[in-house]
Amino acid sequence: MAYELYYWDGLQGRGEFVRLALEEAGAKYVDVARSSHGMSAMMAYLNGKQGYLAMPFAPPFLKDGDIVVSHVANILHYLGPKLNLVPREEKSRIFIHGLQLTLTDFVAEAHDTHHPISTTDYYEDQKEEAKARTQAFLRQRVPKFLGYFNHVIQANRAKNGHTVGDALSYADLSLFQIAEGLAYAFPRAMRNFDRDYPDVAKLRDLVRKRPNIEAYVNSKRRLAFNDSGIFRHYPELDQDPA
Repeated sequence: MAYELYYWDGLQGRGEFVRLALEEAGAKYVDVARSSHGMSAMMAYLNGKQGYLAMPFAPPFLKDGDIVVSHVANILHYLGPKLNLVPREEKSRIFIHGLQLTLTDFVAEAHDTHHPISTTDYYEDQKEEAKARTQAFLRQRVPKFLGYFNHVIQANRAKNGHTVGDALSYADLSLFQIAEGLAYAFPRAMRNFDRDYPDVAKLRDLVRKRPNIEAYVNSKRRLAFNDSGIFRHYPELDQDPA
């Protein structure tokens, strides 16, 4: 039975972190909201019509048989052992889950660069606040997060370019997505990415060259970054590296 992934159509968004794991594993899945009746099916869950144990707060969520799993990090924690994207050792699995939760914080901060006041207001209504938020994000938060992940990769005793252990994990795939998103949103600010975060850059390239990921990225299933998603390119928010 194919997994059912529920997420808004027309943008990569948070659903992309789940898609990358499914694509890398070659798992069968349906991107439900992209079908003709997909949006109504998704809203049925959000409105509680499928029962309170299948009522997520928001997409993405994943349906596997009669189990519904919400939140990116929770979904990947559930899928990791099934898709062979985490080690068998519990200590490593818990650490990878922690890495994914840290990336969840990073994603939230990236989103807030263009919507620092309210998600219900247009970007154009909070442009000045967005400029200030983005400046702090690029100068303070990006180095803190990416510096941490660069150190994690360096500290991995396997010395194979992954975050944890001797094989690819879903945290590696998510870090790839963040690197790609930052490059799209802030091409000027990320100009020295490879120099400043060389191990993250190597991991990004390692993931990009994996056969299933390369095929997915070059397929129509992979939607392009756009200004409806988490990572948005507004030239007025980009800046030269600090």
